[in-house]
Amino acid sequence: MIKSILVPAVLLGAATSALADEGQWQPHQLPQLKAELKKIGITIPAEKLADLSKHPMSAIVSLGGCSASFVSPDGLIVTNHHCAYGAIQRNSTAKNNYIVNGFLAKTRAEELPAGPNSLVYVTDKVENVTERVLKDLGPKMSGRERYETVQKRIKALIAECESDKAYRCSVPSFHRGMEYYRIRQMMIRDVRLVYAPSDQIGNYGGETDNFEWPRHTGDFSFIRAYVGKDGRPADPSPDNVPYRSKDFLVVSAEGLKAGDPILLAGYPGRTSRYRLPAEVRWNRDVNFPLRIAEMQADIDTMHAATKGNKELDVRYASVVKGIYNTLKRTTGFLDGFKRKDIAGIKEAQDAEFRAWLAKQGDGGKQMLAELEAVIAADIALQGEEFAWSVATNSDLLKSARTLYRLALEKQKPDAEREGGYQQRDVFMIKARMTRLEQSFDAGVDQARFGAALARYSKLPAHPQGLDALLPKDVGALYQGSQLAQTARRLEWMEKAPADFSAANDAFIQLAVKLHDVGMNLENRRKEVDGNLERVIPQYMAAVIAWKKSQGKPVYPDANGTLRVTYGTVSPYSPRDGVSKGPFTTVEGIVEKYTGEGEFMAPANLLQAIKEKRYGQFKDPVLGTVPVDFLSSADTSGGNSGSAVMNKRGELIGLNFDSTYESVSKDWYFDPQITRAIHVDIRYMLWVMKEVDHADNLLKEMRIKYPAKP
Repeated sequence: MIKSILVPAVLLGAATSALADEGQWQPHQLPQLKAELKKIGITIPAEKLADLSKHPMSAIVSLGGCSASFVSPDGLIVTNHHCAYGAIQRNSTAKNNYIVNGFLAKTRAEELPAGPNSLVYVTDKVENVTERVLKDLGPKMSGRERYETVQKRIKALIAECESDKAYRCSVPSFHRGMEYYRIRQMMIRDVRLVYAPSDQIGNYGGETDNFEWPRHTGDFSFIRAYVGKDGRPADPSPDNVPYRSKDFLVVSAEGLKAGDPILLAGYPGRTSRYRLPAEVRWNRDVNFPLRIAEMQADIDTMHAATKGNKELDVRYASVVKGIYNTLKRTTGFLDGFKRKDIAGIKEAQDAEFRAWLAKQGDGGKQMLAELEAVIAADIALQGEEFAWSVATNSDLLKSARTLYRLALEKQKPDAEREGGYQQRDVFMIKARMTRLEQSFDAGVDQARFGAALARYSKLPAHPQGLDALLPKDVGALYQGSQLAQTARRLEWMEKAPADFSAANDAFIQLAVKLHDVGMNLENRRKEVDGNLERVIPQYMAAVIAWKKSQGKPVYPDANGTLRVTYGTVSPYSPRDGVSKGPFTTVEGIVEKYTGEGEFMAPANLLQAIKEKRYGQFKDPVLGTVPVDFLSSADTSGGNSGSAVMNKRGELIGLNFDSTYESVSKDWYFDPQITRAIHVDIRYMLWVMKEVDHADNLLKEMRIKYPAKP
């Protein structure tokens, strides 16, 4: 049972007047939204949605970057194809390519290990620990002192929570340091790939259609969670058994129509809706253009280095896909800023806020002055941090730096180690070191590193002391290192700092040389973050009070924690004279089909469409099988794989994208054009039955079919 949570009165008061569809709400806030939920037609009691121990929230899980949900009592989980892409790629070779051919385990014994980085997190407890984190923080503390004090308290709260090793705990901040919640999650470590359609279905349209509408992508896959025979999380083992999920979502094939309500639950990543105008302008004018150029150059380098080599194409498929997705999303931010002048909107809102604040007591003059100063320091430091990331763009160098830092941190008591290097984190470091062998080639890494160093030399801001330490002969590093071998990387996890200092491995030597520069950046970041966490909460408290006075919604920016949003199936108009409907159908697959590149489709899928073998998945209004649909739900990165539910809490689709015009919603929510893209459950079920014959999974799930006419 989730513990009761104290919520600031300003949050509760503002929530009751929320604007429809906008808001990524913490579950405990939902009882304050009863009127809104009832208004759009949601029939699940808000109190039930707020309880993580009850259906449907107890069936919603995180994959650590994506969202998912249980759909059977035997640990069967549905998520996006692109969320399972790493597991698909891990098990693929040029000869046996599951990316292209798809994969289906007809029996439990045929299910494949998803890999050491594949984890399932089941949230079961959330509690407000703000007072324990922020109590008695002295105003005269330096930024770094404040930051380290807060982190020390967070680590103590986590250690207390993780007394039961079945759980993984975290203490994220909300409203940029105004509140802290301790979140307990069961962490399942044995995850297996069950079913993934061909990427000619799961990624139909590729990068051309990414973030676009109309869309015809079947972005879904199935994995399964396994535990020890005692029902508790265990390391991967043939002796493990499927996790008996307390709850799972019933699948509804009854379908939707325009205007129907939907609920969406998942783990959105990061939004920036409360950022100041100066932050918006810097990202628009400096940061995003730099990052776009860097990502495109890195992709071009990988394409050139892997060209003509199918084995390397498979190895780097997941890496390239991930960068491509971030690239298009960041480009969408820029285009959104231009289309809507978000900076101008923020300036107007800021002026209105300051005018209101001027009438409140001292007008917050000192707070605003401190805020502007620390944001300027943050922006300046981010420029150096970006340059550092470019100059160290090598998987082997990143591995060497992680290994050296681990050796140094292991010299300290566990409670005093830096977060990410405590004993609780060692297995995840080992997983990263092991996983690298599936997505690495020394020649490709060398090409990426050399090209990145050339680009770094042209950047405007360089970390002090870094230039003199960077290698002049990149090729010599790879010839003088054994870190490309997984066994060697794992061996270095057990070494002491003195072993690193005496090493003759070229990448280990480089990591040791670069350490002080990296630590200087890290300590400066702590100083800046500590100051941000001191001033931003004061600013956010004022913003919340201001918004409350206007009757506007107050919800925290997304931060990777469980959120619920809602909306309706809705068309939209991206520009004058253009209207886009909320559904696409299988006929659109045929219309886009070219027989090559991103618009290839399996022959048996095309044949099923030609023969109109639609059966019980045929929509009575559309007269065919729907593929994807739009809703007005408020989503973000990390919501990939989120369960899309009908008014009764039954699964009717999976979130997987946003329209291109919606990408900038991470910074500003525009209800007129913001639309999320979901794969329709009827298309998923139709593909499973007619194309891939996944009858074993259809039988395992509980599916509600429409009544026969």
